[in-house]
Amino acid sequence: MKKIKKTNAARILDELHIQYELKTYPVDEEHLDAVHVAKEVGMPPEQVFKTLCVRGDKTGVVFAVIPGNGELDLKKLARVSDNKRCELVHLKEVLPLTGYIRGGCSPLGAKKDYPVFMDETCQLFDVIAISAGMRGMQIMAAPDDLVKATKATVDDLVVG
Repeated sequence: MKKIKKTNAARILDELHIQYELKTYPVDEEHLDAVHVAKEVGMPPEQVFKTLCVRGDKTGVVFAVIPGNGELDLKKLARVSDNKRCELVHLKEVLPLTGYIRGGCSPLGAKKDYPVFMDETCQLFDVIAISAGMRGMQIMAAPDDLVKATKATVDDLVVG
């Protein structure tokens, strides 16, 4: 069996003594979306959470962690993050800001310790998946453990 190389995100969970599983999957450059990733790791899309890099007008950069099949409600995020408005960070800015590329952005182990906001639907599951910080690898862990590790604020963040 091939040994999986751990990412910074996984090492952070190790340091916090948080149980998790790393799951790898083949990367398809044409389909980096969370719904496709969910299919690859054998989970429903609402259980595979994507990390979006967002800029608030008062707080600066934050991460929004939402279900793979969900759409971020920027007004809800602005309210919960003490901003008047929020906008998605332009794709070309994500790598310099976070150290992560599209399809591999994790709320753990970024260049800076950005505030994390996680959608409340994470609490519907025993285990959710988030990016391990690289394309082709997901971290599966209990939502409460991921909330603790990321110091996330849990709230309603999706449209609908």
